[in-house]
Amino acid sequence: MTKLKKIIIYTDGACSFNPGPGGWGVILMYNDVKKELSGGDKLTTNNRMELTAVIEGLKALKEKCEVSIYSDSAYVVNAFLQNWVSNWQKNNWKTSNKKEVANQDLWQILLELTQKHIISWHKVKGHADNPYNNRCDELARIATSQFL
Repeated sequence: MTKLKKIIIYTDGACSFNPGPGGWGVILMYNDVKKELSGGDKLTTNNRMELTAVIEGLKALKEKCEVSIYSDSAYVVNAFLQNWVSNWQKNNWKTSNKKEVANQDLWQILLELTQKHIISWHKVKGHADNPYNNRCDELARIATSQFL
């Protein structure tokens, strides 16, 4: 049995005016190798950029990996740690108060990607002393600025 690569992914999303121009940033780490990714959209929301960051980080992986995902987005992390996503699926993509789940298109892409890996989710404090989270925030803000 082949041992899976252990990958660390830090992600962040940013948005001006929410909705408005937005960006996302990702740092992938494997052993001593770091890779930065970023991008954005001219009309989006902060939550869409948070989701897109995780999606793009996972899309960058070429094989099944053991992945630790670090995000300051309670929206993204809690959806998995508190089983919101499972409940949404069981309830035909409706929230507990019977409303359509926002960003369902991105959640479905993310769910598909999470099936390909073994993932652990970690919530980090945003805008604090975590250099990787701060760098992702910087990448997201730079990506946002191209649309301002």
